[in-house]
Amino acid sequence: MKILVINTGSSSIKYELFDMDGQQRLAGGLVEKIGEKSGGLTHQKVLGNGEIRRHTEHGPVPDHGQGLKRVVELLSHSEHGVITNKDEIAAVGHRIVHGGETLTAPTVIDDQVIATIRELEPLAPLHNPGHLKGIEVARAVFPRAVHVAVFDTAFHQTIPPHAFMYALPVDLYKTHKVRRYGFHGTSHAYVAEQAARYLERRPEETNLITIHLGNGGSMAAVRGGKCVDTSMGMTPLAGLVMGTRCGDIDPAIVFYLGKRLGLGMDALDNLLNKESGLKGLCGANDMRELLAKRDSGDANACLALEIYAYRIKKYIGAYLAVLGRLDGIVFTAGIGENCAPVRSMACADLEGLGIAVDEEKNKAPGRGIRQISPDNTPVKVLVIPTNEELRIAQETQRVVETL
Repeated sequence: MKILVINTGSSSIKYELFDMDGQQRLAGGLVEKIGEKSGGLTHQKVLGNGEIRRHTEHGPVPDHGQGLKRVVELLSHSEHGVITNKDEIAAVGHRIVHGGETLTAPTVIDDQVIATIRELEPLAPLHNPGHLKGIEVARAVFPRAVHVAVFDTAFHQTIPPHAFMYALPVDLYKTHKVRRYGFHGTSHAYVAEQAARYLERRPEETNLITIHLGNGGSMAAVRGGKCVDTSMGMTPLAGLVMGTRCGDIDPAIVFYLGKRLGLGMDALDNLLNKESGLKGLCGANDMRELLAKRDSGDANACLALEIYAYRIKKYIGAYLAVLGRLDGIVFTAGIGENCAPVRSMACADLEGLGIAVDEEKNKAPGRGIRQISPDNTPVKVLVIPTNEELRIAQETQRVVETL
């Protein structure tokens, strides 16, 4: 079974094609700047020896439909392709950021599912409209395939009410669905499953703290394979310090800045989401640039790194209290997988809680799953590369096999 996974944004299409018989990535790529004057496409074909053959194109991509049609042409191209025709693709898995409380599991896309995703647009105005466009064009391009929606919020739907409710008038939840939803769910679910396998435990017997650190960042407390709390909230703004997002702050700061600086709602939204976080603290939202600035003696960069790691550490302590017993901590995503200083600082001085990092293991380069804690510590600290696209393909396959 071949499954195409697509993640459609307002001006982009990210795609991966998998052969599910061997759970192997066959090809993937990105169409970007759709509808702009200077668009482009980057395509990757995975060769038999595991090497990647890259193909790039530059030029305007008028709309999502034309972009996806070009993807199909490349996937079936004599040189760049991996299929003979598009009907080899049995299913298309769509990454959808927000499923709300209604769409809580991967599901076959029909008119009702589309209507529900559209109703949820106020909760994800930057994402769900793009996803709907992707569904529309993909159903037209692949009319014979099964289309499945996989939701970022679904993994967090096991969070109990005492953890997802805010202390606001209850009618705001009942009428406007104001509550904690959480995001990065496919990543947290994937690495939690991989961690249980590495620890040679069944997921239902394993307690984990999973830490997804990219330009956005979130953490999850996973008890027995199910999420019981997560750091992001109703939106991805809450929780950890991120590349350009502030994470947790006193909500009254918003009122103060609005009155003091005369900022309107749109300006405040832009400030907290796009001008804060690491960028606001030191002018760099790329962790590699931040570390270079730190190494050159930049005081703001040093402080930004300390704040970043400190927030992670606070959540580790909080989630250990929530779980009661902890088997492992998992670092994943771009920063989590590649930044040894962040991992070391986030776990420093936690030996009393059974948490420690072996600095030689932590600094050693590696690919795949690796343990960076001493062998004798009760809590295993792991680095596990995430694979959200494969997880979406796996969930899509499970849905297809039940039809």
